[in-house]
Amino acid sequence: MNIENIKKIGFIGLGLIGGSIAKAVRRISPDIKLYAVSGHLSTITAAYKEGVIENDRQLELAELADMDYIFLCTPVQQNLAYLKQLKQILTPKTILTDVGSVKGDIHRAVTDAGLEEYFIGGHPMAGSEKTGYGAATPYLLENAYYVITPTAKTSPRQTERFRSLVSALGAIPIIMDYDQHDFATASISHLPHIIAYSLVNLVKEIDDPAQTMKTIAAGGFRDMTRIAASSPVMWQDICLSNKQQLLHLMDLYVKQLSGIRSAIESEDKSEMTAYFTEAKNYRDSLAVHQSGPIQTVYELYCDLIDEVGGIATIATLLASNSINIKNIGILHNREYEDGVLHIELYDQKSLEAACLLLEKYHYTIYHR
Repeated sequence: MNIENIKKIGFIGLGLIGGSIAKAVRRISPDIKLYAVSGHLSTITAAYKEGVIENDRQLELAELADMDYIFLCTPVQQNLAYLKQLKQILTPKTILTDVGSVKGDIHRAVTDAGLEEYFIGGHPMAGSEKTGYGAATPYLLENAYYVITPTAKTSPRQTERFRSLVSALGAIPIIMDYDQHDFATASISHLPHIIAYSLVNLVKEIDDPAQTMKTIAAGGFRDMTRIAASSPVMWQDICLSNKQQLLHLMDLYVKQLSGIRSAIESEDKSEMTAYFTEAKNYRDSLAVHQSGPIQTVYELYCDLIDEVGGIATIATLLASNSINIKNIGILHNREYEDGVLHIELYDQKSLEAACLLLEKYHYTIYHR
């Protein structure tokens, strides 16, 4: 089943991710009819006025019967509560999916509810600290990784149907087991947030009355702890949803700290050098990175349509205005970054000039 065969898609929740998926579908295939259930009538009204959805009123769940897809886009615990109700209306052609960043809880709930043949887990790795339908864009998923987690009873045909839709949305589908997904995201996303929050709280607790540390906090501290500005409520939910994986990784991290602490305590220069070199080499191998130790960076993020010559056009525009690019690359994991294209400049003056220039040519720019 190709995307051309999709007639109806329903959304339960129409915030940043749900709204962005709906807008992307509307952009690539205007003939598909979209329907939404939301906790806020104002969201329904806004989406209807924009021509994104068909309904201008709140729908009952029963009215989402006969959909080709139903996207669960509410917080994890709310998604779980909908499963029993949805069981009454799902048809053999319907694929039920979610967009949560933790997959274990919903997969287990789906199994308990007897919905494995209908369900395929999904995690679009895009988004930002912004929330709500007002922040949704039709290009949020462009070139972003989209993890797909089938159940034990998902047929290969259903998996391929969903993979085709994800690709059509402009995202990059990755199929994996849900436990593997939760361990990976706990490692590269959840644990870093815990470390950032704990480092901020440590400095807060040991700072002097004059707040010297807060005053002189420079690039390294700010860059490492930026993600601690994320929603505390959201991270409470994530920690509890992925509790076991996160606790295991925290134990592994404490072991890492203990190892390097021992090397420093014993003044083992060779061990320290090997430890830091190994980490540096791995960090340098990441697709988009800055070289050397953590330092102040001059960077912006830019929305970019996936089309031939898109990056070249921006690079040429900057070069023709004597703005040198230090680093440029596509971000495939953008859960806590805005924009698909990352551009790093050499200094503050170049950053300001680049922002003004790109905004002049109607690019959407995000910078910090």
